[in-house]
Amino acid sequence: MEALLFLAHRLPFPPNKGDKIRSYHLLKHLARRYEIHAGTFVDDEADLPHVTTLATTCAQLHTERIHPRTRKFASLHALTTGESLSVAYYRSAAMQRWVDDTIARHDIRKVVVFCSTMAQYLDRHPQLRRIVDLVDVDSEKWSEYAARHRWPMSWLYRREARTLLQYETRVVDASDMSLLVTPAEVALFESLAPALRGRVTAVPNGVDVDFFHPSQVGANPYPASGRAIVFTGAMDYWPNIDAASWFATDVMPLILAVQPSARFYIVGMNPAAEVRDLERLGHVTVTGRVDDVRPWVAHAACAVAPLRVARGIQNKVLEAMAMARPVVVSTTCAGSLDAEAERDFAVASDARSFADAVLSLFDPVHAAAIGAHARARIEQVYRWDSALAALDACLAAPARDAGLPSLNKEIHVNAEPGILHPRG
Repeated sequence: MEALLFLAHRLPFPPNKGDKIRSYHLLKHLARRYEIHAGTFVDDEADLPHVTTLATTCAQLHTERIHPRTRKFASLHALTTGESLSVAYYRSAAMQRWVDDTIARHDIRKVVVFCSTMAQYLDRHPQLRRIVDLVDVDSEKWSEYAARHRWPMSWLYRREARTLLQYETRVVDASDMSLLVTPAEVALFESLAPALRGRVTAVPNGVDVDFFHPSQVGANPYPASGRAIVFTGAMDYWPNIDAASWFATDVMPLILAVQPSARFYIVGMNPAAEVRDLERLGHVTVTGRVDDVRPWVAHAACAVAPLRVARGIQNKVLEAMAMARPVVVSTTCAGSLDAEAERDFAVASDARSFADAVLSLFDPVHAAAIGAHARARIEQVYRWDSALAALDACLAAPARDAGLPSLNKEIHVNAEPGILHPRG
């Protein structure tokens, strides 16, 4: 099998959070066709036991342990150099040495990069055929963060939005193929970097339709009485923290006024202190990390995705739909779904409409109908193999000549100094 270099900013196993789900299935798809030499960072101690498992998928697996708090502090030096803090965060001399050595020893000619910040390791190797999965327009995420925070964090987030967008454009310019998760993200990137129109394509997320199957319900984790509403995800991620807090404080009182037995379950690893504090409201349960999320989804009256800041497709939504559970999503999330609103999922724009949508799904007949349509749609359009088929043709094309644009090249972007145009 031909050797291929795979770089990811976070260990792509276990597939228990958004980016790791996508990177794991990308790696799994490539391993059927290539001898994989993978380099990645481990930023969560709980992932360390899984390194050995992932190694069985690869001919070579290089991992480096990083400590988020230390790295965040160290990356602040980027404030004096004008570069993105995210790029500085993932810079490692040891990773660069491993990449250089692996390319030389194994005659690597093709590379797949997951997350733009890992593309910095290829600037010495312009001859490689490279695919970069940006996943989302990450720079826009920081712009949205800035709009929802006060100074000085708003200033810092705007700066990161600007510097990261400049870096993302250079990465796309230096790549054979760049990926984003939805056509909407592609359109957004092209509006920000019009000189690179046509250089990015949409490759959607998928879902493991056998693992997330309506038959895989497990034991009911909820009390016998009550109506369970579930929200899943990594609970140290700010958009999830914001969504959980808003739903618990603004939406749940409206639901409880009609259905007092309702309870909001926040299911996911590493809950932040402000998430834990929501339990004081009396109608919220925070579980922390669970061994298997499927029973929590399968036995809930409905799932919700009340994100007010979101990029791309939410795996939590696809997984609930795959398990034939009705899900209510915010308008922010709805636009990324290749499905029909009010048939395959419910959509809400504010607290009142969210409460009304959830209350309507307490009707088991209505809930079952939406769940059945959701499962059918997932089987039709969200299978991983079909989603990732576009990679194969690009990787099979002949390697290009050296002399590619350097990641140091400047490209005009549609952003004024310190400001990115917020979406919507």
